[in-house]
Amino acid sequence: MLLVLLPVTGLLAFTVFGAVTQWREAQTMRDFRTATQLSFRTTALTDAIARERIAAVQARLRPGPATLKERSGAEHATDHALNAALLGAAGWTGPPDVPGRLDARNRQLHALRLQLGTGSLTATQLAAQYDTIEDDLLELAATLESGRPTRTSGQAADAHIALLNAIEAAERERTELAVLFDTPDAPHATATDRWSALEKALLDDFGQTASAGLKGRLYVVLLQHPGLVVRTTRETLADPHAKKNSWPTYAGWLTASTGRIDALRGIQHRAAAELGRDAASDLDTARAREARDLSVSLAVLAAVTVLALTLRLSITRPLSEVSAGARALSEGDLSYDIRYAGRDELGAVADMFRELRVTTERLAGEINTMNTAIDDNRLGHRADVAAFEGTWAQLLGGMNGTMASFAAAQGRRDKAEQELASIFHLSLDLLCIAGLDGRFKRVNPAFERTLGHSADALLGRPWLEFVHPEDRARTRAVLDRLAGGVALAEFENRFLRADGTERWLQWSARPVTGDGLIYAAAHDVTESRRAAREQTALRRVATLVARGVPPREVFSEVADQVGKVLSSGSAAVLRYGADGAATVLGAAHSPVAEADTAAAAEVARTGRPARVGRSVGAPIVVDDRLWGAVVAAAAGPEPLPPGTESRLADFTELVATALANADSRDQLTASRARVVAAGDASRRRIERDLHDGVQQRLVSLQLDLRTAQSMLDEQPEELAEQLDHIAKGLDDAFADLLHIARGIHPAILSKGGLGPALRALARRSAVPVELDLRLPAGRLPERIEVAVYYVTSECLTNAAKHARASFVEVSARVEDGVLEVTIADDGVGGADLGHGSGLIGLVDRVEAIGGKLRVTSTPGEGTTLVVRLPLPRTEA
Repeated sequence: MLLVLLPVTGLLAFTVFGAVTQWREAQTMRDFRTATQLSFRTTALTDAIARERIAAVQARLRPGPATLKERSGAEHATDHALNAALLGAAGWTGPPDVPGRLDARNRQLHALRLQLGTGSLTATQLAAQYDTIEDDLLELAATLESGRPTRTSGQAADAHIALLNAIEAAERERTELAVLFDTPDAPHATATDRWSALEKALLDDFGQTASAGLKGRLYVVLLQHPGLVVRTTRETLADPHAKKNSWPTYAGWLTASTGRIDALRGIQHRAAAELGRDAASDLDTARAREARDLSVSLAVLAAVTVLALTLRLSITRPLSEVSAGARALSEGDLSYDIRYAGRDELGAVADMFRELRVTTERLAGEINTMNTAIDDNRLGHRADVAAFEGTWAQLLGGMNGTMASFAAAQGRRDKAEQELASIFHLSLDLLCIAGLDGRFKRVNPAFERTLGHSADALLGRPWLEFVHPEDRARTRAVLDRLAGGVALAEFENRFLRADGTERWLQWSARPVTGDGLIYAAAHDVTESRRAAREQTALRRVATLVARGVPPREVFSEVADQVGKVLSSGSAAVLRYGADGAATVLGAAHSPVAEADTAAAAEVARTGRPARVGRSVGAPIVVDDRLWGAVVAAAAGPEPLPPGTESRLADFTELVATALANADSRDQLTASRARVVAAGDASRRRIERDLHDGVQQRLVSLQLDLRTAQSMLDEQPEELAEQLDHIAKGLDDAFADLLHIARGIHPAILSKGGLGPALRALARRSAVPVELDLRLPAGRLPERIEVAVYYVTSECLTNAAKHARASFVEVSARVEDGVLEVTIADDGVGGADLGHGSGLIGLVDRVEAIGGKLRVTSTPGEGTTLVVRLPLPRTEA
């Protein structure tokens, strides 16, 4: 039957394929004919717009009732053609979007007409805008006719489009030359060559694809009078030696070019008609072939139907029974039985199928037995391969090999699980499996060792209950991220031990959202965090020591940091007196109870770290002698952890260093003060010696010289001049000596105080000085007045000699027990405390009496020097 049906079915398929092909070809012909009809309406619209364009140009060049009427009539004709085109495109669904493009050109055309009404466009500008509309419509017509289902239709469409574009070139030539001939005196700039060349090329394309009748008609049109006038005009404009009086008139050109274009449009209409006839002819031919092939297909289908009904009784029914049995067997239904028995080929197939069913039942039994063995973990079971032959034996042999491999893999898996369990139980880090429901599923022994809870307690409660209350919100947020499938790394939180203490754990976790599980590992970082906190505290204290803050601030900070690091109830820094009594110099948290000073007494007795009860103490040793101790006491009844003594020793070393530094600073300050005081005393002694000795001697010599001058009645002129010269020299030497004496230690400072002395300095300064002195009514200590005087004097000298300043401002005031003096100039700036002995000497003088000196001297922005000197309480 198959040998009969196969060729018949092939013939039927071939016939149907041919019919479908002819139907598609006929459909293509119908689409092309519809597109050409729509293209003809579009070309009618381009004709109307071209006529409106020349009418608008004429109305712009030579406005008047006649031209305006002609333009209005052309606009009405265009609107009529546009409406016809839109009506024809209403049912068009294929590309291009003809309705949309026609609507867009309609809006563009109406906008152009509004501009024409305002008179804002020149003839050339309005022609260019019409050209844009024409270009889009011509391109749309060419797209519609681009289907070309047959060679004949394709040539007719090519000829039609080429002639349309040639007519548009002639139209644009007519418009541009109309503008030129309307103003013959304008510069000679035409586009005749461009448009004539384009027209000739397009007409050549038309001649290659057009019919003989159309080509003959074109030849006649070109040789008629309007065509000859246009050709003559082109030749005249192309001749550079032609005179303008040889040009045609404006009206003559329009008449000739219009006649020629109308003749060309007549040919275009004939070309459109030929294209329409070719498209209709192609469609009729396709329809005829379609009907013929459909008739053949129906005849073949009828013949095949009769043949199938004939063969069904003898072949199809037994074949269906065998096919149903094979389908049942492939679906695993071994109960289906084929009742057909015969001595033909179908009977043999039925016998083989029954044998196959028996073999399949036995094979299924072996497979079920092997599956049962796997379920019971009897991996040594093997199928009976000898009971089967061929492929079935190979299949069972492969299953036996798979069972052996599975048994080996299971052995390796058991070993790996044992190793993993060993690692799980021996790990020092905390390992666990938790559920997304917030409960532990499995924990290793490190959890019990670290937290002190039993495994049953950890598994029996939500694990958030073991988290420190302050960390539960953060931990819930992390659990939400894990539930979203985001892995976790280095997250730290606190867990509460069974004894109430807390441990810091650092977690890394990876979720398996499909199983609802989280695999996590945690490392106990309590000690490392404690060490880091202790190092931070030590650095904070060391920073204070390095900055040289007063020891009392160091004592308070040490007590505070010891209390934080040890989490103790109280902490203090003590100093031992000569009688052995301890004085608290700095304390943190609660006051030190008397019971907590037992460790301090033990330290005083032994000079070594001591632990008594719940308190621990460590000695402070300065210059190999016991100075004091740092003491800490536990907050509760439990003692402080082991190792507290060595941790306190780190703080006692910093306290000893701070005390040593403070002692060195005190000695340095005292040394500076002695040096400055000795210098001031030397200056006063030199001033006194100069005043009582050399100064008095010079005064005596001046008086003796004046007496000698008066005793000579008639002295020679030369002698008189010499004596006058000697007298002047003595006066100058006296003045210099007086100036030196005042500079060494000004008398006005000793007699009048700081205010008058600063005013005297301002008067003698080479740079203008503005004073703002807000000093107390009484005198200040002598060391302070001397320091301010010399600092001000040095700054005024520097402003005049080095800073090139034009103005100096000096202010002084007392506030909160501190005398603050500010000296600012507008010089070049750039002063540096690290260079030059002058500023360094000022720093030594100020710091020697406990003051501070600060200099701000940005280059180009002047120099500001601020001196702050603490006053005794009676002066403040």
